[in-house]
Amino acid sequence: MSQVAENIKHLRKLHGWTQGEFADKINIKRSLVGAYEEGRADPRLNNLQNMSKVFGVSVDSMISRDLTAKTLEQIRSTQKNTGGMKVLSITVDQEDNEFIDLIPQKASAGYLNGYADPQYLEELPKFQIPSLPKSGTYRAFEITGDSMLPIKPGTIVIGQYLDAISDIKDGRCYIILSKEEGVVYKRVFDYTHEHGQLFLVSDNKAYSPYKVDTSDVIEIWEAKAYLSMEIPEYADDDMSFEQLKNIVLELQQEVIKMKG
Repeated sequence: MSQVAENIKHLRKLHGWTQGEFADKINIKRSLVGAYEEGRADPRLNNLQNMSKVFGVSVDSMISRDLTAKTLEQIRSTQKNTGGMKVLSITVDQEDNEFIDLIPQKASAGYLNGYADPQYLEELPKFQIPSLPKSGTYRAFEITGDSMLPIKPGTIVIGQYLDAISDIKDGRCYIILSKEEGVVYKRVFDYTHEHGQLFLVSDNKAYSPYKVDTSDVIEIWEAKAYLSMEIPEYADDDMSFEQLKNIVLELQQEVIKMKG
């Protein structure tokens, strides 16, 4: 049985609903609930989103996390600790494979208001990278400013969605969407238990660290990859370009001698 099937069954039982009662709440047939729970069918996106609203659990949690060992109180506590993060809207192709939606610099301000609007997301540029693990949900953000050098302005950072602040690993890079700051890309340190805040640090030391209240955080994306339009030049402190060129010439001469 798949993870999502086990989670659906567990969450339904935690709420004390029969399959028929649950089916009525999400407006599908009881037999389809049975098929989902037995792993004979995979729920489509619209049904997953309806379940998410009824259960109060993010779609990503139902798909990728094992909830079967948790009580309803523990699950609700985890969702509460996401700092205001709600059900994640996604876009998919005709085979239900998720797209990576791209938020360009010009659209980053609008993303604060449209992050949960399916129509807004439909209008964004989108692409897919087959090599990324299919267990996660990804979004791409075009970075502004020079606070995270050597990641330069205009670089596109691909992030994997986190459905809980507790999943943050101190010192790693994340894209944070918050009510006050909008979209930012920083190294993050979690001080939720001590201060109820995240500390955001730039790699460029000209910028001072600052803090964000977890209650203001809407989404967190862990940086997994980046796309840049600039190819880095060769640089090696121990070897000049001329030395490298001479090594290549010597190798060519060796090859010629061997052929002779």
